[in-house]
Amino acid sequence: MDGHGLAALCAKARDGVLLADGGTGTALQAQGLPRGSCPEEWNLSHPDRVAAVAAACVAAGSELVYANTFGGNRLVLERHGLSQHLAEVNASAVAAARAGAGTGVWVAGDIGPSGQLLEPLGDLSPAAAGACFYEQTAALVAAGVDLLVLETFTQLTEALAALEAARSVTAIPIVVSLSFDRGARTVMGVAPVAAAEVLLAAGADVLGANCGGAWEDAAEALRGYARATPGTPLLLKPNAGLPQVGPQGDVYPGDPDAFARFVGSMVNQVPLCIVGGCCGTGPGHIAALRRTLRHGGVGRAGQARESHLQPPTDSGREPLDSSGSPEPHDEPR
Repeated sequence: MDGHGLAALCAKARDGVLLADGGTGTALQAQGLPRGSCPEEWNLSHPDRVAAVAAACVAAGSELVYANTFGGNRLVLERHGLSQHLAEVNASAVAAARAGAGTGVWVAGDIGPSGQLLEPLGDLSPAAAGACFYEQTAALVAAGVDLLVLETFTQLTEALAALEAARSVTAIPIVVSLSFDRGARTVMGVAPVAAAEVLLAAGADVLGANCGGAWEDAAEALRGYARATPGTPLLLKPNAGLPQVGPQGDVYPGDPDAFARFVGSMVNQVPLCIVGGCCGTGPGHIAALRRTLRHGGVGRAGQARESHLQPPTDSGREPLDSSGSPEPHDEPR
């Protein structure tokens, strides 16, 4: 991969910013996944429903979908008795994402935290964490993902262990996204300025903010990234507002239009390369965001950026044509 790849990818975006998908876990729950169960197990038992999540977001306008592999590392899978199926879980997720998305859509390998605290706060050593992430990265790369997204990290040491492990496996693009819910800091106290310096030096191509707390927390984090490293491509994938407890579990109150207005406003403020949604967002939010981007969501900051991401030449996916993938439906199927 050369240094011009991300510019090549974003040049294919219909509206100047690559539109990703919505929240996978909450979408699978809407398909019947029991709360508290392992979403990645559905890659094996219900691949058609996993594919349907990707298909619905692509119908709404997504140009990039995440494979259902957020918890596809050994430490998480062990808790569900699935560690012996790690390679199959990750490969099946990528296959389901491609089946649902069709051609002309990018597929990202999604890597989430281990679920454990690293030393000195916990018992997990950086070396053990790195081995865990190395194994998952190798499985995702073997399955043919176009890029990797390391997301929802709150410990900088763990994000760094994941990034270093992933970068030792592959040269494909890597996004590293932290979860901010205490202003411009993660729950573990990580600030975007400190994170940017460490993660860019270790080989991250894109920095981001996803999940987390209030929308303004993510906004301030992105502004912090932009101040610390002007011109660095950024990702924003917030939740559909702060969750509220309902009789059937968490309810996310952010309606699609409000969500789209917020994300669209950030495209005008910082050099966003990839936008989408996290928990509680679905095809309706993606469709609203597509409309917002199409009708002026991108301002000078979004148009002026340069990026460095492109799929590996041996990924097996069909290249996008000069106009990107086909014009999206305004509403999901």
